[in-house]
Amino acid sequence: MAPVDWSIDGLPEGTQKLLKSYVKDVTKVYGNEIESIILYGSAAREEFLPGLSNLNVLLILSSYDLSVLKQYDGLHKRWSKEQVVVPLFLTRADLESASTAFPLEYQDILDWHRLLWGHDPFVGLKIDTRYLAAEVVQGLRGNVFRLRQRLVEGRSTEEAITILLPLSITTLLPVLRGLQRLLGRPVTKHGEPLLHDIESHLEIDMTGLRDALALKRGHISPGQKEIPRLMDRYLDCLTRLVGIAEARIT
Repeated sequence: MAPVDWSIDGLPEGTQKLLKSYVKDVTKVYGNEIESIILYGSAAREEFLPGLSNLNVLLILSSYDLSVLKQYDGLHKRWSKEQVVVPLFLTRADLESASTAFPLEYQDILDWHRLLWGHDPFVGLKIDTRYLAAEVVQGLRGNVFRLRQRLVEGRSTEEAITILLPLSITTLLPVLRGLQRLLGRPVTKHGEPLLHDIESHLEIDMTGLRDALALKRGHISPGQKEIPRLMDRYLDCLTRLVGIAEARIT
């Protein structure tokens, strides 16, 4: 199969060269077993932050078992150092069933992905959104519950809060895009316009979430006294958002 000729807007040239080397390594290891290599996440949405963002990849295989998965061991050892996280391993049949069970995640990938190699399995794929509302509610509430748990686990230290806020807002943004879909809003791929749209449409102050996103992007550096206040604002905003969103979509 001929390689795909691609260039990705907003992605540093060095990162694009790195991805092309990754594709060569993956196709060399998997040969005829690999059908597609898909890039998704921040790198595909033009929100990649060098040194901060991971590279998220989906591998479509003809089939897999333990031996096939184990072939990735060497690749992981090499490429995890370059921020390439362990891929999603799916067959085409898996993708079709997953698009029904996980409409939030796979609609996001369908909307913003780049084909790095092979055939694009998302062409013509229909996402079943019957369970989207339930997944959005679960994503919102799950974020709150996990954040509370990890705060206690990290003893609510400045270091723990500085780590947890970027992690929380990162997992929250796809959920908010799902919320936009349920509200009939135009879906926004970039974080800041997304928060602004939700804030305006639901008439809720999203300052706490915007601060967390600014922290994630390295735009602010709160001092020791301000970090706990930032977390308080974030938790308060997120808790109110959950209540308002649930009332609108359930």
